[in-house]
Amino acid sequence: MIGISKLYCGTVEASDPLRYGRNSSRLPSHLLQFSKDKKPVVVWNVGRRCNLRCVHCYSRSRDEKYAGELTTEEGMALVDDLSDYGVPVLLFSGGEPLMRPDIFELIRRARERGMRAVLSTNGTLIDAGTAARLRDFGLSYVGVSLDGLQETNDRFRGVRDAFGMALAGIRSCLEAGLRVGLRFTVSRRNVQDIPGIFDLIREEGIPRVCFYHLVYAGRGTKLVEEDLGHDETRGTVRLIMDRTRELHEEGRVVEVLTVDNHSDGPYIYLRMLDEGNERAPDVLALLRMNGGNSSGVGIGCVSWDGSVHPDQFWRHYSFGNVRERPFSEIWTGDDELQVKLRDRKEHLKGRCSGCKWLDICNGNFRVRAEAVTGDVWEEEPACYLTDEEIEL
Repeated sequence: MIGISKLYCGTVEASDPLRYGRNSSRLPSHLLQFSKDKKPVVVWNVGRRCNLRCVHCYSRSRDEKYAGELTTEEGMALVDDLSDYGVPVLLFSGGEPLMRPDIFELIRRARERGMRAVLSTNGTLIDAGTAARLRDFGLSYVGVSLDGLQETNDRFRGVRDAFGMALAGIRSCLEAGLRVGLRFTVSRRNVQDIPGIFDLIREEGIPRVCFYHLVYAGRGTKLVEEDLGHDETRGTVRLIMDRTRELHEEGRVVEVLTVDNHSDGPYIYLRMLDEGNERAPDVLALLRMNGGNSSGVGIGCVSWDGSVHPDQFWRHYSFGNVRERPFSEIWTGDDELQVKLRDRKEHLKGRCSGCKWLDICNGNFRVRAEAVTGDVWEEEPACYLTDEEIEL
């Protein structure tokens, strides 16, 4: 994650993570990306079933029952092992996680074991009662997927009035005092709605939004041609920066992040240099603390059947299964890809291998390079920095 508001608007200074020793167990949630110990944030796809039919779904979910999901007992054992291993955040995802009958029990177990619990949802199943329960069970944050305004989002989601139902869920969370934000995956289908999303944030008082670059996984593999071109991506990131600054100049301290393309970090820094922003050196220090992509190291994924993946998009490759070995044992194993991801720089090819910003980007998204080229270590196809900017 690249914190636009943190870096560009100065809501986080370079000294902030240093104050906590950069240990993930001590860092507040908004500083976790700057931890140095890299205990993984774990995404657990608790179930595959979903009531929507999103065109970019990495899990290819449908509204049907799926066999082989971890039982409640197995899920509790997983939560206990993650806690013992020192995982700071457990993100409950799906499918639609609220369709799992025991989701509240699992959230409560995570909180009792000292982890921050986060929910990634489409928001359509959250009413006032559900929001209150999530709050009372100690959930830290609810991320609601909203990929455009009414018409765009409903087309993206494949269900009529998905937008209205999601917005109602967001309002229920706000009324319950539950921290909530938007998750927006950018493509040519919806990029025109980004200004409207910022207007919605202002009108509804939504405190956080994450703009995700498209990752070619699951049903999203069919959308490669709908990803933005490099110039379009630059323009979009610039727009997000401009609108974030406007919010902050109005006194609205909204957390705005971009996700899944670490080219955004050097781009923000270079723009700040061009603008003569005196905070540019501090931003560079924070980017180095962030360290770039950490798939297989600082983030991991447990699938509904117990398979362990480098991240939630890399579903075609598993390090092992928690039904056979605990996550903590799998994560410290010696799988060939796992070992290379821990020290990936020597394996990178093309522009990535000689990039000036490698210590900030860390080779970006390897799963996207594999999807386009067939080679995990080839250059990142979504990197929009020029040869001059990376000093190739």
